[in-house]
Amino acid sequence: MAEGAERRSGDKSYAELAELAGGFIHEIKNHLSTLGLNFQLLAEDFAEPQTQRERRALERVLRLQNEVQRLVNVSNDFLRFARIVDVKLQPDSLAGVVEEMVDFFAPTARQANIEIKVYLPADLPAVAMDRDMLKQALLNLMLNAEQAMPEGGQLTIQAMEEPGHIALSLIDTGKGMTPDILSKIFRPFFSTKPGGSGLGLATTRKIILAHGGSIDVQSEPGRGTKFTIRLPAPEAKVA
Repeated sequence: MAEGAERRSGDKSYAELAELAGGFIHEIKNHLSTLGLNFQLLAEDFAEPQTQRERRALERVLRLQNEVQRLVNVSNDFLRFARIVDVKLQPDSLAGVVEEMVDFFAPTARQANIEIKVYLPADLPAVAMDRDMLKQALLNLMLNAEQAMPEGGQLTIQAMEEPGHIALSLIDTGKGMTPDILSKIFRPFFSTKPGGSGLGLATTRKIILAHGGSIDVQSEPGRGTKFTIRLPAPEAKVA
């Protein structure tokens, strides 16, 4: 009983903290919107620079516009991360979610010269999930694979049943990661990508844990990366 009460208290405290952080970020975004609008007006004033000084001013305004947009993007990423508190799990088709996300990601993959191969058992059972959140987690992993293969490559998605779990793997042929980077990739705000928020993989991990599942990664420099999500099988108890 004491352990259950302590867990409920911790969950409540986290929910309150997430709500407070969300309100704070919303307030920041309001100010960022004002800044962005004023920079847009300034950029219009300098749309046709006549002197070197005006050209420098326009460059600075455009640079500041980009920084404001980056802060907006980081704020949105943080809000998504903070809001993963209480997911609503319902039995749904994992194969259907994977196929939907592959279809959604296909144009991006073609443009990046990435071939997607999908291997899903015909009898793959439904799992308890929050469909929208799981789609976000898969999209984050697909985008991570794209960034790991700047020259193109292959992304393989495969699923299989394991004792008590359904395992879903995403395997890329990208540049891979060193052990040092591998140990940090799920940390919030850690990123090897210039301008990245470092919240994509942290959000993915948080979503999977909220489903009562787990996520692990294997990678070697020059040999690609494999992410494996394990979700409780239908007969297993969902946390």
